[in-house]
Amino acid sequence: MALLQRVSTLLRANLNDLIDRAENPEKMLKQVILDMENQFIQVKTQVALALADLHLLEKKKRDHESKHGEWMRKAELAVSKNEESLARVALRHALTDQQLSENYETQIAEQEHQVEYLKSALRQLETKLQEARAKVDMLIVRDRRSRGSRRAATAQQDPQGGDRILDRMSAKVTRNEVFGQAIAEMAFDDAYDRLGALERDQKIDLLLDELKSRLGQ
Repeated sequence: MALLQRVSTLLRANLNDLIDRAENPEKMLKQVILDMENQFIQVKTQVALALADLHLLEKKKRDHESKHGEWMRKAELAVSKNEESLARVALRHALTDQQLSENYETQIAEQEHQVEYLKSALRQLETKLQEARAKVDMLIVRDRRSRGSRRAATAQQDPQGGDRILDRMSAKVTRNEVFGQAIAEMAFDDAYDRLGALERDQKIDLLLDELKSRLGQ
């Protein structure tokens, strides 16, 4: 059946090969487990349906066995009453129910085989599912560790220009510091010049006063 063929394919799945080909290994591995869980549920449902069919066949077999017994009792009654024609009718029905009962017995044997086959497939899938879950957990950890190592190595190689960016920022900060220092120095020089000008003006005033004094002004 198609369902069990899909299950068989999943049972043969090589997770290591799948993770090597996957762009997102963790997502792919979780999807594999989800697919296997869905298959498990489907096979489990098939087992339940097969068991239900088996119980139905067994019931039908018992019903025909019961009817066979009833017709045989009626045939005995007819014989005891010297009703041979009625006895023949009862025996004919009895033989029909006996044949149907034997047919159901054959179907029951085939259905029992189908139930055992499905149960075996379900047990295999359950075992494989448990193994796959454990293996997927380990593979996800390995993949995360591998990606972490790659990121660390990539960061050390500075492919994004991180070191260059820091160098440029450092140079910019240095330029800003130098520019600020130059502005401060210019401001200081301006104040020094103004103070010098005040001192010169004061000296000029003193000299002017001396001249006025000498000239009697």
